[in-house]
Amino acid sequence: MAGRNGRTVRDLRRANRTAVLQRLYFDGPLSRFALGPATGLSSGSVSNVVADLVADGLVEEAGSVDSDGGRPRTLLRVAPGSGHMIGVDVGETRVRVELFDLTLTELARVERPLAVQRYEVEVIVDHIRQGIAEVLDTAGLAPERLLGVGIGVPGIVEHTPDHGVLVHGQTIGWDAVPLEALLRTGTPLPDTVPYFIDNGAKTLGQAEMWFGAGRGAHNAVVVLFGSGVGASLVTPEVEQGRAVEWGHLTVRVRGRRCRCGALGCLEAYAGAESLLARWREEGGRGQDGTDEESALTAMLAAAYPSGDGEADPVALAVLEETAEYLGAGLSDLINLFQPERILIGGWAGLALGARFLPAVRRHAMSYALRHPAGKVTVELGRLGPDAVTVGAAILPLADFFARGGRRPGPAPESPLPAWRTALQERAPR
Repeated sequence: MAGRNGRTVRDLRRANRTAVLQRLYFDGPLSRFALGPATGLSSGSVSNVVADLVADGLVEEAGSVDSDGGRPRTLLRVAPGSGHMIGVDVGETRVRVELFDLTLTELARVERPLAVQRYEVEVIVDHIRQGIAEVLDTAGLAPERLLGVGIGVPGIVEHTPDHGVLVHGQTIGWDAVPLEALLRTGTPLPDTVPYFIDNGAKTLGQAEMWFGAGRGAHNAVVVLFGSGVGASLVTPEVEQGRAVEWGHLTVRVRGRRCRCGALGCLEAYAGAESLLARWREEGGRGQDGTDEESALTAMLAAAYPSGDGEADPVALAVLEETAEYLGAGLSDLINLFQPERILIGGWAGLALGARFLPAVRRHAMSYALRHPAGKVTVELGRLGPDAVTVGAAILPLADFFARGGRRPGPAPESPLPAWRTALQERAPR
């Protein structure tokens, strides 16, 4: 039966389960008494929901705490082993696959390095399939116990009713790749386990907003700084984040050619790939054929040598120019979206780290309008190199919470109305 607002009793129960699960997940362990004000539910509703979640194996006792003059109150927490998710990062230098329990504790991982410019669809799909099978085997977990597999990919992700998820990765040569359908072919997973595929910058943003430097912010931009650059915008209207192709903002007319084919994109100046290319073009000591992470490490060592070594002036100049381009790009995000926080992550952002950040911050403030610039902080992300896989694993977890802690399954058949049953019984046979 639906109420005036269109919500059914089932909707209300699901919302109550979601509220209790989320509060226990983020703020637990909590007592039943504390869950009331934390969720806005009555004590009776809390007791009923908790009893339901305990019966489902999703919530368990976690000790007790003294109360004011009464019996100790039992603390409750989300049961870690009551659900499992896989997160996949289709990165620029490797494919990383990680298996997590419900509290996002890592249980197993597999990494497959990618050869330079080896973004063949078949290679990536095979790495993902094998990685999923390996982490499940390592943990001894049956595939059907998964809540889902989240995958962060480069490019624009399109959800279609006929072909599932399509990935448009212009910089890596992917044109409407039906990634979901390809993964379903020969997959070790049953059809009941869903895939959640989204842009890697968005999954990075999801992780930082839930567990990292973005927690508590209502309006933030999370930047993925790797071979290229991307960003995820999080606002009260878009709580799950929205990927924006920030790296393909034009910063110089008739400038350097970007991986996407256009001229003058921010990515052609601020991405690690272009940074290293400019160093080599200016006579730097970069070694061709070295993977990008190793090459960037070598460049940093040349620019900032340990001890009494002499700094490479070319490396320093290129890094300073890159900091200015990145700061100018951040100023556009500040002017357009007026965020309270900007967080920089991705493998290149982490490698450059605190040494690079002051210059980026200084340039961002100098190019942005004074009012929004005065209200924003620019910081590094806190979750390290696993942020994209953690964020990818959050995708099925968020869906699980939205369902009130119930796994997706076929919709139950509604019983026929009494009048139709009566007509069927009277019909001649």
